[in-house]
Amino acid sequence: MTSTASPEPPRGDLGDRLRTDRPHSARVWNYLLGGKDNYPVDSQVGDAILTAFPEFAAVARLQRRFLARAVRLLVREAGIRQFLDVGAGLPTADNTHELAQRIAPESRVVYVDNDPLVLVHAEALLAGSPEGACAYVDADVRDPERILAEAARTLDLGRPVALTMLGIMGQISDADRPAELVSALLSALPPGSYLALSDGTDANEALNRAVEAYNQQSAHTYHLRSPQEIASWFAGLEPVEPGIVPTASWRPDPGDDATEAPDVSVAGVAKKA
Repeated sequence: MTSTASPEPPRGDLGDRLRTDRPHSARVWNYLLGGKDNYPVDSQVGDAILTAFPEFAAVARLQRRFLARAVRLLVREAGIRQFLDVGAGLPTADNTHELAQRIAPESRVVYVDNDPLVLVHAEALLAGSPEGACAYVDADVRDPERILAEAARTLDLGRPVALTMLGIMGQISDADRPAELVSALLSALPPGSYLALSDGTDANEALNRAVEAYNQQSAHTYHLRSPQEIASWFAGLEPVEPGIVPTASWRPDPGDDATEAPDVSVAGVAKKA
């Protein structure tokens, strides 16, 4: 992974929130995906993670591929035309609105994140199709009421919505009750809505050590959990086949190499009846 030029920091209040002296998960993730929207402190931590767990960049790419597969299924097979992407991260190739609107241009997508650099890039880059809509909400996943109120400006919450949460719940400590946050967002969505979620698991000791080292330096901590606990966040929903499984095993595309990344995350898509 090569180092890249630092992005221009936002001004004013957003600049004050940026904290370029501490790594931030969205920027570290951007670095691991080969992006340029990160600072030296992020790339340094990214390199440390890759030293402890060299497959981490492959894990990051695997999660992006799961997003693509899930969105395609939701648009083509489930007929979903509205997406609420919580913990969106920095824009990259094949963002949710691009994936959805490529198939159904009328799709409406709301991104949610609380990283100020994500906000700046979202405002500049996340432009939807003329037939659909694309919006950004500056909010924390721990504030579902604000997320839903702001999302309702773009989405019709009386019609089915796909809630996508990739890697975001690992950012939430047990004290913040992640299961209740997922439930609070889902409870406001009507029957026929879906949850697409993927998160990191705690069974790989090398990954555990890498995350521990990251947590000692980062402005925010990451929390790996058991596959069973992550699966419990889908309680009361109807899982789409093949259920809640290792991310690489969730409907892989032809040619996908399931051995590229180790089994350190689970993923699933499920319907609210």
